[in-house]
Amino acid sequence: MYPVVIHKGEGTDYGVSVPDLPGCFSAGETMQKALEAAREAIAAHIEGMLIDRERVPAPGSIDAHQRNPDYPGGVWALVPVDLAKLSGKAKRINITLPERALKELDSRAKTLGETRSGFLLRAALEFIARHPDS
Repeated sequence: MYPVVIHKGEGTDYGVSVPDLPGCFSAGETMQKALEAAREAIAAHIEGMLIDRERVPAPGSIDAHQRNPDYPGGVWALVPVDLAKLSGKAKRINITLPERALKELDSRAKTLGETRSGFLLRAALEFIARHPDS
């Protein structure tokens, strides 16, 4: 899930910025439409990064972003993005995990509104982003 900051000026739509993805913005007439547009914008932005073989940055915390003076006075939200649906054709793989770990993984993915595949992909991409030289 990516943190987003939402701003609304008088007579304007809700504007959404994604601090972890510079250049990723969206807007909507209502808060709900703005968040839906943000999900689509994040997915498209990450898709472009994957196509360009760029590292996808891991989502930061809302707490850290709130201290950034570039984002004063906004409303913060978390936007889920299913990374398993990105970057073209999916390829089935077979992995073996301990049953207890799989139950925990599935429970966390469900809580976050993600699929098992999307959760695993996001975790792997976040690890790669945090350890680029590994």
